[in-house]
Parts: sequence; C-alpha cells; structure tokens
Amino acid sequence: MLALQLLDGLEAGTDEAGRGCLAGPVTAAAVILPATFSNNMLNDSKQLSEKKRELLRPIIELEALAFGVAHIYPKEIDKINILNASILGMQKAIDQMAIVPIHIIVDGNKFKPYKNIPHQTIIKGDGKYMNIAAASVLAKTYRDAYMEKIHEEFPMYNWKQNKGYPTLEHRDAIRKYGTTKYHRMSFRLLPEQYSLDF
Repeated sequence: MLALQLLDGLEAGTDEAGRGCLAGPVTAAAVILPATFSNNMLNDSKQLSEKKRELLRPIIELEALAFGVAHIYPKEIDKINILNASILGMQKAIDQMAIVPIHIIVDGNKFKPYKNIPHQTIIKGDGKYMNIAAASVLAKTYRDAYMEKIHEEFPMYNWKQNKGYPTLEHRDAIRKYGTTKYHRMSFRLLPEQYSLDF
C-alpha cells in the first residue's frame, strides 16, 4: 500500500524515466497530490501496464494540486552525463509547477539542493509514496509519447515498441543504419566486439 506523503502540506514527489535508454530524452516529472488523494491502481510505473499508465495520467493531471514534466535531450545528456541530466530534469519539472513545494521527495539516492527546499532521496520511492509513483507515471507516459512521435521520423529503429531501450532489435538497427540525432553518443550504443587472431 502506497503512503500519501512524508509531511503534511505541499510535498512534491519526483521521478524520471528513460535513464537507461540509448536514444531520446530522459524525462522527469514532479507532482504535488492533495491530502485526500486516493487511487488503488497507482503504483510504480514499471509495475503497471501501458493501459493502466494511460488511464492514470489524466486522473493525476486532474487531481494533482500541481505537476510539471521536463525532457532533457541527448545533446545535454552527452554534455553533463545521465545522472546530472536526470537530476536537472527533476529540478526543471519542479520549476514548472504552479505551487512551490515545502519539501521534495526523490526516487533514488541522488539529488542536488533545489532553492533551499529540504529534500529526501528514497530508494524505490516510486513503490512507497503516491506522489513519487504519480511522478513516475507522468514521466513514463510523456516520454513514451515523445518516442512514439519520433518513431514516425525513424521507423527503422522501432522506437514505438522499444522506446529507445537497448533491445537486440534496436542495436541491430544501429548496426544497419547507424545513429540519429536522437541517439546518446556518450552511451555504449553497441556491445564491444572482440575478435581472436589465430
């Protein structure tokens, strides 16, 4: 059972999606839920089917006191690294909220101070707290929608299905067609090849 929040009042939960992908942005979301919020379906987005995530997204957006979503794109990821890009995305998502939170809880174990607002990192927080779970659903659904859009531009990578994750299909397409402007060039896009000389 997910808990609502750690503190009374305006607490934001934040999470990201797409950190391990070879292509596309890392997408972060932040959500402040009302104290009365309840939803039995809500959970860590990785534990939910795509259908359930799509059902939850409008509910979260309608009932949240505030929410924000931010994409950090591959060029920036390559410049500052994926960890810093993930943290930047979460902070930009908080920036977008119409309400300034009094406390921030973050999925994972890394974050950077944000505007003197106290924060706490929580490992597997998306499976423990509703505001982080809600953020995980928004991050995942917004990122998936972005990947489906750029799939139309480069259908050979089948991002509509693999969403840019390092699947065998995606890596085979990189071998065949090379990379695109959406690929993260600082990532190991293909496993290292070894050859034995006899």
